Amino acid sequence: MTVVTRFAPSPTGYLHVGGARTALYSWLVAKAAGGEFVLRIEDTDRERSTQPAIDAILEGMNWLGLSWDQGPYYQTKRFDRYTHFIDTLLDEDKAYKCYCSTERLEKMREEQMERGEKPRYDGHCRDNPNVGGERYVVRFRNPQSGSVKFNDHIRGPIEFANTELDDLIICRSDGTPTYNFCVVIDDWEMGISHVVRGEDHINNTPRQINILQALGAPVPEYAHVSMILGDDGKKLSKRHGAVSVMQYRDDGYLPQAVLNYLVRLGWSHGDQEIFSVDEMVQHFRLDDVNKAASAFNTEKLNWLNQHYMKELPATEVAEHLQWHFSDQAIDVSNGPELEKIIPLLADRVKTLKEMASSARYFFEEFESFDETAAKKHLRPVARQALETVQSRLASLDEWNAATIQAAIQGTADELGVGMGKVGMPLRVAATGSGNSPSLDVTLELLAQKQVVGRISRAISFIIEREQAQQ
Repeated sequence: MTVVTRFAPSPTGYLHVGGARTALYSWLVAKAAGGEFVLRIEDTDRERSTQPAIDAILEGMNWLGLSWDQGPYYQTKRFDRYTHFIDTLLDEDKAYKCYCSTERLEKMREEQMERGEKPRYDGHCRDNPNVGGERYVVRFRNPQSGSVKFNDHIRGPIEFANTELDDLIICRSDGTPTYNFCVVIDDWEMGISHVVRGEDHINNTPRQINILQALGAPVPEYAHVSMILGDDGKKLSKRHGAVSVMQYRDDGYLPQAVLNYLVRLGWSHGDQEIFSVDEMVQHFRLDDVNKAASAFNTEKLNWLNQHYMKELPATEVAEHLQWHFSDQAIDVSNGPELEKIIPLLADRVKTLKEMASSARYFFEEFESFDETAAKKHLRPVARQALETVQSRLASLDEWNAATIQAAIQGTADELGVGMGKVGMPLRVAATGSGNSPSLDVTLELLAQKQVVGRISRAISFIIEREQAQQ
């Protein structure tokens, strides 16, 4: 059997975290079996489906690297196929026209609920030849006995009695097919072998299986993944902040970190925490997915993100980092190569957004010194150290970490002070703050003339401070 899986989002909003995890699991099932992964846009809800939402889904899938082998297919472009099979079921008396008014249906449901019954269609038009009218829906003639059984890869054996399932509407009164019917036809015609989707679809599965069997179509295998909870233990929602996949991009996370985090939200392979995509494909099995809800842990995601910032090739990280410099309106054309600053900062920040922000001094002049750092380190007592180290740095014939370090050490030796008495004022002068990577490698990535000029600015700051205190 050729394994074919699908991800079938409704384009009513962004690609959220739960959907991305479902897409990843479905993608992995296909890739592990050498099969195919289908992307299908389920846009039959014309009022809520939008092109921006479609674009957001495609952008999210591309950012995560979840490429599809077929598609994207759009249900709104397949109405002729759905209509064909609705007509087939009507011709074979496996579906029927229902003329019940909205008023009758509402009254029926109210009475059922008053009696404590589960609201369901009572079959009034199922075998009644005396009903008719201009407006009607088409209902599937669901079996009235027996049960639907399927073995869920995550939840094990599941069974629904057919008496619990009413006659589902498969075509609305305006002639448009309904979600549950479109899904059945699509899964059949696209050869879907494994359906991986959220647990909220469990109740749809027996209805879809019955329709598949009525059409003489093969029934795929099913796996229903559990919901994702937020850090507070409640269902993940907008109140938790970044629930859109692209929001994680905006917040400075690498797609590799997000993928690694998502695959572990409900699945494990021993004690392993770090998984490359190849390792995910090699080890992932649907039967190993936990049926319990998974709790989101932002700190864990931060840890993974920092790992990938440090361990991925700097050129790969730089491609994503560039986006954040652009987003923060930082022009990196006049400064060091991004690949060179990544190793310096990866240990010091959790996200690429932080990295871009903290690296601003490499590419543009800062407006002012950090107030706390300047108050502590740009004092009159630091003036001599700055003047001496400035002279030494300005006279260097070679500008590299070794010669810079030697100039700093030589200044400390000459003045008979500790390295901190030279290094900290120099750090504030050159970077604008009291925090930076090792000073020698930091200054190496700045231009010699630039560093000397920034020291002059710091000395002027100290002189002005001295004069103000007189």
